[in-house]
Amino acid sequence: MLADDPLGAQRERLADPLPPSYLQAFEAIERDPNNELVVAEDDAGGVVGVLQLTCTPYITHQGGWRATIEGVRVHKSCRSSGVGRQLFEWAIGRARERGCHLVQLTTDKQRPDALRFYEQLGFVASHEGMKLKLAL
Repeated sequence: MLADDPLGAQRERLADPLPPSYLQAFEAIERDPNNELVVAEDDAGGVVGVLQLTCTPYITHQGGWRATIEGVRVHKSCRSSGVGRQLFEWAIGRARERGCHLVQLTTDKQRPDALRFYEQLGFVASHEGMKLKLAL
């Protein structure tokens, strides 16, 4: 699912076996109690959606915690079926359980459908985000 769109196809590597970097990232997420990789399954146990939830303490907002949702993907056969909404409802509930005061995410400006979806869930484009790519 990560490589199954024009943007993901440019930055992900779909190979069999997958590059070791994916397994290393999974293991790091699994070890970190502030990170959760969440999947949605269909009735047959197939993965149809995924997101990563990261809870981070901040010195702002009186030392509050924030949740960041990243890596959101829904299998193309399940889009507009409610899978994404269920993933987000779970993630927002989990953020509340963890005591987060805010849930944040970024979306690529080339994904207008994703932006509309997030707005329907109540997210507001309140900040301008910036990124700096680092050479490896």
